[in-house]
Amino acid sequence: MALRKIVTKEDPILRRISRKVEKFDKRLWDLLDDMKETLADADGAGLAAVQVGVLRRVVIVDVGDGLLELINPEITDKSEEFQEEAEGCLSIPGEYGITRRPQWVIVKAQNREGKWVLYKGEGLKARCFCHELDHLDGILYTDNVIEMLDEDDL
Repeated sequence: MALRKIVTKEDPILRRISRKVEKFDKRLWDLLDDMKETLADADGAGLAAVQVGVLRRVVIVDVGDGLLELINPEITDKSEEFQEEAEGCLSIPGEYGITRRPQWVIVKAQNREGKWVLYKGEGLKARCFCHELDHLDGILYTDNVIEMLDEDDL
């Protein structure tokens, strides 16, 4: 495993659309392992492959109840109820804003072996799923922010 550099908002790669993963091999597993180490080092809740410069539809999420690896993820269902909470991003260090996200979402994704799995996320996990999946389509949370926050608001 190795730490990877997290790209920041100035890097145009963050605005590109990530490509579907076709091969479930050692190269993918190494990426997932490196992303896990990078996320832990950065003390974040989620990380998309594009944030480490890899344009593949790969996301990891860890909101404190175990690491989830999501390959080729898509939201298949979401609540009609919303949450408005503070959000930040490892690619936009030091900036936070209020976003509006579904209260819960269902995500269909493949695991590292290529098997399809379903995950339900509520609250923080739902926000994290939405945030990371947006990255795969070149969308940053600041594109949809309701209000940016000052450090005093945190």
